[in-house]
Amino acid sequence: MSECCNSSECATQKSGVCPVCGEKGKGVDRITPENLLAAKQAVRLKEIDYYFCPTHSCEVVYFSQEGAQYFTKKDVKTRVGLKETDDPIPVCYCFDFTRDKIFDEIRQTGSSNASTYITEKVQAGECACEIKNPSGRCCLGDVNATVKEGLRLYGQITSIKV
Repeated sequence: MSECCNSSECATQKSGVCPVCGEKGKGVDRITPENLLAAKQAVRLKEIDYYFCPTHSCEVVYFSQEGAQYFTKKDVKTRVGLKETDDPIPVCYCFDFTRDKIFDEIRQTGSSNASTYITEKVQAGECACEIKNPSGRCCLGDVNATVKEGLRLYGQITSIKV
């Protein structure tokens, strides 16, 4: 189970500056890029700190401060939801929730049980955010934000089932 889902701190608290967009990125444990980079790219990893670039419009996913090494969306085995604009946009990597799946549920029922379902799975020890989510962090914040957006756009209900 992912430790990040059980604490307020996810991965490392280190931060660095993306060499392409210049924005601040958060540190990721090495296990995250090791598992999510394509094999040809993963062998390029060095024994240095890596960071996740959260800028929507930047192609960089992981970067280092040493030697300006970076990896882009095309180097990663999965779609990086934060950097995508076309569905299906991944929101929860452990349990396969996408933005369109959450929105469809809201359009059909007026609400979403995604947060409740994921929380139950996390409590049962069934998440692996550090190796499935490109950010290396728990997805619940992203899921809740997606549910709120869907409710605003399509729902009649103003609260989230938790």
